[in-house]
Amino acid sequence: MLPPAMLAGENAAYLDAQYRSWLDDPASVEPEWAELFAQIGRPQGAGADAVARPPASARASIFAARTSSGEGASVGGGLEAKVVQLINAYRVRGHMDADIDPLERLEQTGHPELSLKWYGLSDADLDREVPTAPMYGVPERMPLRDLVAHCRKAYCGSIGAEFMNVMDAEQKQWVLNWLETLPNRLVLNKTEEARVLRKLSDAENFERMLHTKFPGTKRFSLEGGETLVPLLDLVVSEAGRRGVGEVCFGMAHRGRLNILVNLLEKPAHLVVNEFQDVGGETQGSGDVKYHRGYSADTVTVHGDPVHLSLTPNPSHLEAVDPVVEGRVRAKQDRVGDADRARVLPVLIHGDAAFSGQGLVAEVLNMSELKGYATGGTVHVIVNNQIGFTTPPREARSTPYCTDVARMLAVPILHVNGEDPRAVAAAVQLAIEWRQRYHRDVVIDMYCYRLHGHNEGDEPSFTQPRMYDTIRSRNTPRQNYADTLVRIGFLTREDVDRVFEESKADMLRAADTTERNGHHLSDMAVHSLWESHLNGDIAEETDTGIEIEVLKGLLQQVQELPEGFTPHRKIERLLKQRKEIASGDRPVDWAMGEVAAFGTLLHEGHPVRLSGQDTGRGTFSHRHAVITDTLTGEEYYPLAGLGARFSVIDSSLSEAGVLGFEFGYTMDTPEGLGLWEAQFGDFTNGAQIIIDQFVTASEQKWGVLSNLVMLLPHGYEGQGPEHSSARLERFLVACGQDNIQVANLTTPANLFHALRRQVIRVARKPLVIMTPKSLLRHAEAVSTLEDLAEGSFQRVIDEVDPEVAAGQVRRVVLCSGKVYYELLASRRERGVKDVALVRLELLYPFPGDALEAILARYPEGVEIVWCQEEPKNMGAWPALPHFWWASLSERPVPRYVGRREAASPATGSQKKHVEEQTTLIDAALTIS
Repeated sequence: MLPPAMLAGENAAYLDAQYRSWLDDPASVEPEWAELFAQIGRPQGAGADAVARPPASARASIFAARTSSGEGASVGGGLEAKVVQLINAYRVRGHMDADIDPLERLEQTGHPELSLKWYGLSDADLDREVPTAPMYGVPERMPLRDLVAHCRKAYCGSIGAEFMNVMDAEQKQWVLNWLETLPNRLVLNKTEEARVLRKLSDAENFERMLHTKFPGTKRFSLEGGETLVPLLDLVVSEAGRRGVGEVCFGMAHRGRLNILVNLLEKPAHLVVNEFQDVGGETQGSGDVKYHRGYSADTVTVHGDPVHLSLTPNPSHLEAVDPVVEGRVRAKQDRVGDADRARVLPVLIHGDAAFSGQGLVAEVLNMSELKGYATGGTVHVIVNNQIGFTTPPREARSTPYCTDVARMLAVPILHVNGEDPRAVAAAVQLAIEWRQRYHRDVVIDMYCYRLHGHNEGDEPSFTQPRMYDTIRSRNTPRQNYADTLVRIGFLTREDVDRVFEESKADMLRAADTTERNGHHLSDMAVHSLWESHLNGDIAEETDTGIEIEVLKGLLQQVQELPEGFTPHRKIERLLKQRKEIASGDRPVDWAMGEVAAFGTLLHEGHPVRLSGQDTGRGTFSHRHAVITDTLTGEEYYPLAGLGARFSVIDSSLSEAGVLGFEFGYTMDTPEGLGLWEAQFGDFTNGAQIIIDQFVTASEQKWGVLSNLVMLLPHGYEGQGPEHSSARLERFLVACGQDNIQVANLTTPANLFHALRRQVIRVARKPLVIMTPKSLLRHAEAVSTLEDLAEGSFQRVIDEVDPEVAAGQVRRVVLCSGKVYYELLASRRERGVKDVALVRLELLYPFPGDALEAILARYPEGVEIVWCQEEPKNMGAWPALPHFWWASLSERPVPRYVGRREAASPATGSQKKHVEEQTTLIDAALTIS
């Protein structure tokens, strides 16, 4: 039996195609279709070769054929077909005539397809009894007048639902059933209505309290959108009833303080202290109060324990979205929540940001990808119908701010924020949908903003008429109270008492008398992080491992399952890697990485690596995923070593994926999390995440992370976009021991750098300039003993025994790939009085280690800094400052390298070679 949804307008193209196929060959379609098409017959005058498109009425005729064959009674095919089309129109277009704007400024188009006239019907037909299929929630037959009234209640009330583009028939039918039976259900009982009123009162009184104590102070109030508080309260309680034990929120600044106090139960006096700046910060530079995070354990009205956390965020709108998703995925992985049903992400957006910020589309696109899925996000849009001072008509090119979410084909519920019952219904649908289908859902709550963008703005400069309307309105709480009194749920004395009790409780909670001390609410105080809070970035730790264990692990990961057929080049690679594992070949870069991952997994530390082409590796060096050439089956050699190993080829996104991986590390201190750029400068697309989270989260919010960023870097003549990972940008962001920046030259140093990220106490992000040409360079190798018995080397001294320290007249300091070019040229020239010293770690600057090495050379020896990046890029812009801070007794090195440039590299191979030759000559030639 075909479901009624197959008759929906969105299925017309498919239906027409099936009909054409049936016309050509009745056996070419499924039996159910063939049976229905046979009842309709061929278009008049059409032969066996007919390919004409059936008229629109043919779709209704199919339904008429169904009902006349026993699935329902028919009252004249013409009328019945028109009724079916009218029902479908309400399902598709009803939202366009819904009463969703409390300001009544939104144009209700009254789409012509919702009129009787469109179908050749008139008021004279309203009292005719008609069959009601496929409508849910009504008798099989009823007057057309009552059927239309039911359609309007379901689709043109305070909820405007967009969902008919949902592809899955069962999912679509579920939403249809839910919405069309909603008019027959009690959404909130009397007790629940009273709780909503109390939450609205709490929200209003919180804003009044702050306005009274700190008039004109920027707080990004929720006034006009107070219904967000009961909405989220309902989200938590409904989710708790359906098995969710943790809800992770992400939101921007508007209304954040209100949510912290009235949902996450942050004591109001702490917010007051923050406005008064009582006691300042105990560590770090801190952040403004409406950017901070918080977490709490709560019990819902139904008695379900739920942990709530609000992720800290910067002012960059929507930047927190992927971070929340990454946190949620980490939490789900930690507890083995394979169904992704126990931890719920909730993202709260502004209307202008949801349509305007590209990161929204990136996160939506990631939502159902295997490596990034979190089981569905509840998106709540606080639709103030304005962005700063920009009205919707100038902020987007689409009817709704939510239209970008149509890409997922999930329910989008536009709801009037001053109808809490409709809001509650939208929440109930959203949570049930998410827990049932594990897909995103959007609640677009229309409301308004009482003040300007902040409390110091004058909004009537740019929207005078809108704010004339706003200033003449009662508050959402007052309007809801009036409704409850009117319908007899509560008396006027009841609603006044609720408000006054809320006011008294808020003033008492906000009283700072005899309350002092700094309240630690930052994310880092979570028990997961307690052992890492006092980590020292200068700490050195033993990163070695028994050599026999290392060899055994490296041999194990080269074995393929029996019957597995790899690519012939992979067979050759695995053979070579077995020789490395046995010590018969030197360790290359890829095997240094494999050794780091494998030993950490063996020791119980999960490893997660994602980015574009990470499975194979951009330069075909990694092969952490091997594909059977006959079956297409994928095999992960590192997956069976102990802890969880994940390597994910990401979507073509930088900001979204890097944000996700940063969020993942926020809740995985025991593991190693890595993001790899396809080319290093692709971080350009993720600069907001780098600046706001990776480099500053500890100072701003006390948030720790040991994220590793692998950024291919090196000048091989590949042009401006494939040469530089923009090392200078990371170094200029270094301060207060916030991150680590390395430009490594040996597989052993990579091995130890990755292992120390997890083994030592400190948790700091690590940025590694990774090689391209060095991946297979004959000199860029190590031994198994270097891995097993060595340690991380911040600086590597001259290694050539023919260069005697006492005879050195110049020390060339360098970092990264250029070292091997200098080495080769020096050997070719037979130079013995120039030493090459490599800075492997650029920040924290290894001044003590470098001084110990320089002390080996004659007093007054010339020191130069050589780099392949232009003078205004690479390490040089930061190096003098680092030098003065730790090596002030020595003169700053002289610069040798390319001149200043606006672009990172030339696009000409010939010019690249000329420039590279010139800088190497300058570094090795003593004048």
